[in-house]
Amino acid sequence: QGELVESGGGLVQAGGSLRLSCAASGSIFSFNDMGWYRQAPGKQRDLVARISSGGVLINYADSVKGRFTISRDNSKRTVYLQMNSLKPEDTDIYYCNAVPVRTTYWGQGTQVTVSS
Repeated sequence: QGELVESGGGLVQAGGSLRLSCAASGSIFSFNDMGWYRQAPGKQRDLVARISSGGVLINYADSVKGRFTISRDNSKRTVYLQMNSLKPEDTDIYYCNAVPVRTTYWGQGTQVTVSS
């Protein structure tokens, strides 16, 4: 077994930027597509960005397209999410996981709060 540890969240004003990191241990990272998910209280957890195991194929939810950039460093077993032009509606807890998810790997997430 292993784990996923997210970091890099915080409080930022609208229009600002944050870079999230997700460090992976165990078997989840290698050969798996990875994704960033976000969840607001009382709502479902949604996939916002996805990257293939080799980093070539990338997809974004329409709500973040053009503002967020997902990347991965396989040598460091880390996935990143660069978030620019942040909006108040981006306020959520952000998680990383494989795509499709491995439920036993959900970490604590990292809180992103965007003030208007």
